[in-house]
Amino acid sequence: MIPFDVLATYFIACVVLAVAPGPDNIFVLTQSALRGRKAGILIVLGLCTGLLVHTTGVSLGVAVIFQTSELAFTLLKLAGAAYLIYLAWGAFRAGATEIAGEKSALSEAQLFRRGIIMNVTNPKVTIFFLAFLPQFANPARGSLSLQMMILGAVFIVSAILVFGAIALMAGTLGEWLKRSERAQKIMNRIAGVIFLGLAARLLLAER
Repeated sequence: MIPFDVLATYFIACVVLAVAPGPDNIFVLTQSALRGRKAGILIVLGLCTGLLVHTTGVSLGVAVIFQTSELAFTLLKLAGAAYLIYLAWGAFRAGATEIAGEKSALSEAQLFRRGIIMNVTNPKVTIFFLAFLPQFANPARGSLSLQMMILGAVFIVSAILVFGAIALMAGTLGEWLKRSERAQKIMNRIAGVIFLGLAARLLLAER
């Protein structure tokens, strides 16, 4: 199977990639700051569940569809952008006592689902996995599908560690926000701008 030194190098690369600013960790940062540490961790778990979908897709060859089909790529990209715009709309409408336009707290299942949707509707993640994971796989070591699953699992572990740390740190900021109505309003507006920026980035993404 995959040698330890290869896995170690791969894990370091995964951590570096997870730390680099991107849609997922920015999403974790803003949501944790607005909703608190527990909500942030639930969203992280949702995002990483989405990574399971991408890993499975790459392992089964489904990712090739998004790489070769302009229509499939565009439809998923539009769905993801629409979801981000919806979140932005809610954030801009939110008042001091509301978070992202919701008067009541989201349930744990809703927070978890939000993370899954955010990740799964980004076709760039699948394309990235298709380009990144095979670099550390070798047909001589056995089943490529199994190797892809292992590499995907390692990537998910690194994402949980990095995103989890971001959620915990941002959640501390969230505790302070709860004591300041003005800060809540400002943070909601900032979150709205970030969501719109992520939506624009996704719409402009190319295969």
